[in-house]
Amino acid sequence: MTELFYLSAVEMLRLLRERQVGAAELTEAHLRRIDEVGGEVNAIVTLTADRAMEEAQRLDEGWARGHWQGPLHGLPIAFKDLTDTAGIRTTYGSPLFAGHVPTADALVVRRARAAGAVTIGKTNTPEFGTGSHTVNEIFGATRNPYDTGRSAGGSSGGAAAALAAGLVPLADGSDMGGSLRNPASFCNVVGLRPTPGRVPDASPAAAWFTLSVPGPMARTVGDAALLMSVIAGFAPTSPFAVREDGSAFARPLDTGVQGLRVAWSPDLGGLPVDPRTAAVTARAPEVLAGLGAKVEQVPLDLSDAEDAFRTYRAWHYASTFGDLPRDRLGPNVAWNVEQGLKVTGADLARAERLRSRLFQRMNAFFETFDVLLCPVSQVPPFPVEQPYVTEVDGTPMPDYLAWMRSAYWISVLHAPAASVPCGFTPDGLPVGVQIVGRPWEDLTVLRTAHAFEQATRHGDRRPPLGSAGR
Repeated sequence: MTELFYLSAVEMLRLLRERQVGAAELTEAHLRRIDEVGGEVNAIVTLTADRAMEEAQRLDEGWARGHWQGPLHGLPIAFKDLTDTAGIRTTYGSPLFAGHVPTADALVVRRARAAGAVTIGKTNTPEFGTGSHTVNEIFGATRNPYDTGRSAGGSSGGAAAALAAGLVPLADGSDMGGSLRNPASFCNVVGLRPTPGRVPDASPAAAWFTLSVPGPMARTVGDAALLMSVIAGFAPTSPFAVREDGSAFARPLDTGVQGLRVAWSPDLGGLPVDPRTAAVTARAPEVLAGLGAKVEQVPLDLSDAEDAFRTYRAWHYASTFGDLPRDRLGPNVAWNVEQGLKVTGADLARAERLRSRLFQRMNAFFETFDVLLCPVSQVPPFPVEQPYVTEVDGTPMPDYLAWMRSAYWISVLHAPAASVPCGFTPDGLPVGVQIVGRPWEDLTVLRTAHAFEQATRHGDRRPPLGSAGR
């Protein structure tokens, strides 16, 4: 029998609603799992066990009186350590905020808690979410549950590892250049980068910045859609918030992909891809074709995204973190700030022109195709002691960002993109495939990902951790 902590969130909800299990029992099962294997992966860095049990017991008492809190009633959740949680330490992965305790919840936290989710803790992240390897000076490195000698990715690496290890059924993530999708790929879980504004952010420093978005992470596409149904929806705190509420994501995902027009790009127009990753993702087109989709390999040139992404990202770091003491920042954050301080008005104008032209070209592209299928990451999980990937298939990477191009080029498109498990390398390392849709067609992305997931079941494979992995 599947352990309680490895059931899907949807199945957990069924058991809770039918009173076959209580919220306190479910929370306790996850706390035991955290106690058993949490130290091996270092995914949850602030644990709120007592608070979680109190919340769960209140939910059980309410349900005994017939009060069902909402769509996430009784489900344990951990929030990324970039996400503000009132009364719970939130460090942003930075020594500058090692003792920081916010006084207010972020929007995704408020919505999840109002829907009945039980806050079980905070997940690890690199300093200010910088980089796709989760390590910081406060908590150290998060390790990949499938091979604890490997990286869990980042910056939502703590969330992805916690899901894969059975520590939580749901987690939030955030994504600028792949921070949600890369760790999902590395840890054999699901992550959705929504269309910007679909899950509104409320940044006081960068309200108009569209490259960074919050999004859901889970072990299944259905569970990601469940969380999305709660955290999506209009909020006036974002100037580009999408007006639609999240109810569409509660609809069935099993509509199939018969006739879906799929563009397949194995390397996004010439990016180097590790042969192990390429071999796994090469099977993805056949899966969708076998389900009735019309799949075509396409030439694709997204290279304009390179300059646009780096310019906007650098500017964002300078404007958001430029006032912090540079000598107390980690090397990645400090480098980004320094790059941002060099950005001129002409640079921003060039980036805007590049991104605008690319947006229009992709609009024309999506008149022919419904989704784009491509690798999430150009490499499988790398050694945890390695700061970042220095070469891909023999091609040197000029800096710590370059190996993430297959993710951050997509970020520039203002499009929804999901990472869904695609298989494993011969040595058992997870590889995800990326499904990119038209802007605002997040549900099409999730339905395609669901069909792929159900046909392959790669996400059912559990890591060799603790009693559940033996």
